[in-house]
Amino acid sequence: MIRAIALALSLALPAAAQTLTMGVGAAVTSIDPHFHNLGPNNALTMHIFDRLVERDGRARPQPGLATAWRAVDDTTWEFALRPGVTWHDGRPFTADDVVFTFARVPNVANSPGSFMGFLRPITRVEVINPLLLRIHTAAPHPLLPLDLASVSIVARHAAEGLGSEDFNQGRAAIGTGPYRLGAYRSGERVELIRNDAFWGEREPWARVDYRMILNDASRTAAMLAGDVDIIDQIPTSDLARLKRDQRLVVTEIASLRTVYMAPDHSRSGPSPWVTDNQGTPLPQNPFRDARVRRALRIAVDREAMLNLLEGPDGGVVGCDTPIGFSDPYRANLDCPQDIEGAKALLAEAGYPDGIDIELFTSDVSPGMIQFAEVYQAQVAPAGIRVSLNLAPADGYWSDVWLKEAAVMTSWDSRPADQFLNEIFRTGVPNNETFYANADFDALLDKARSTIDVAAARDLYVEAQQIIFNDGGVVIPFLKNGRRVLSGNVTGLPNNREEFIRWHLVDLAQ
Repeated sequence: MIRAIALALSLALPAAAQTLTMGVGAAVTSIDPHFHNLGPNNALTMHIFDRLVERDGRARPQPGLATAWRAVDDTTWEFALRPGVTWHDGRPFTADDVVFTFARVPNVANSPGSFMGFLRPITRVEVINPLLLRIHTAAPHPLLPLDLASVSIVARHAAEGLGSEDFNQGRAAIGTGPYRLGAYRSGERVELIRNDAFWGEREPWARVDYRMILNDASRTAAMLAGDVDIIDQIPTSDLARLKRDQRLVVTEIASLRTVYMAPDHSRSGPSPWVTDNQGTPLPQNPFRDARVRRALRIAVDREAMLNLLEGPDGGVVGCDTPIGFSDPYRANLDCPQDIEGAKALLAEAGYPDGIDIELFTSDVSPGMIQFAEVYQAQVAPAGIRVSLNLAPADGYWSDVWLKEAAVMTSWDSRPADQFLNEIFRTGVPNNETFYANADFDALLDKARSTIDVAAARDLYVEAQQIIFNDGGVVIPFLKNGRRVLSGNVTGLPNNREEFIRWHLVDLAQ
């Protein structure tokens, strides 16, 4: 159902008002910044709401609603809040709004992907005065500022007692960010209006027209026709064509998003999504067998896959974020293709005729379907027969995960601590494949409480090696971040974020 709102504007804009028109390749499912930890939602709501801590293009912490922070002792952090900040309705921002936000996050109704993992280390929030907070943690947690860079702050007076639909209808969507909500049409577009009372630098755009153009060909066509100023999620098949157009600028860099296959670990008995070559469900879930998981990995020609998709190599977690990794680490994840070895492992596990897998994926993030198609072709000679179930983006998170099946999916992997804890730790809400490894969990616990960054990085490397070797994640790759700008705009930095920060884009001179 299409929902539409129109919020009355108290300020008439001049006829020549600058409007930025964007064509994005993934749907926004909610304006509530706590409803679903999903890239398309975060990319939009980050411009309506602020966070205590912001991140630059390489995921390093920067001041936001907090101007400074310090560790008082091993389990206590102090955050000084920015004075003079007001909500979009003019009321002042205070520490009480932070307390309300932290209490709200774990209680958002029907949330398919909670932000609670970012707040889990916190045991208590102490208000010293309206602009000073002390946050207490159960154990030393040196990455707390980076965790808080993922939690948008909402207004108690606007959101208390209201739900996600109230954000979508505009009643609760009152932020401190550089833009305020003008209109939201689910699955179609969002219109935003500059917040002229924003505490930071004045935004160059009076309005932003945020169009959801989910079809790749339509998005490319809109760019070539001059209907939009920027598009993201550029398919490989259109890249050369767009680069040839002298009116356009194409930016391309290895992003912070990891695309990977994850087998389902939830079932011990039969699964309707894994059968023999006659279509009969196997008596036991083969993904619970480490030999099968290794066969899934060594049947892949990683180098050929990269060449076909024109993508960068990567580990479980990519690039140089604060707890990131370098090329020597990624080299440790190399695994040459071994078709005969994969066959032998399957036979040893009791599947001499191979297995049939229904692999679920979607265009909810670009590259996933392409990776799935290449994987399907590569592993077939090993007796791993993959059929693809391509779910629509708007049903992927609410439907596919509930099926407890193997998936080709992706996640923003910045920084390593958040990605590994939110997706692969035993029992957390976003661990949709139910992977469990006590040694992996123990390394994460140790890394999270290690004050020395270099020592923590070594522990995260070891944790990733465990999950890679154990088959909790198969064939991880970094996704290439591609954007196209028209000649009308300039200034977009070639950073690793998948989000486009509009204030970095301006009219070309």
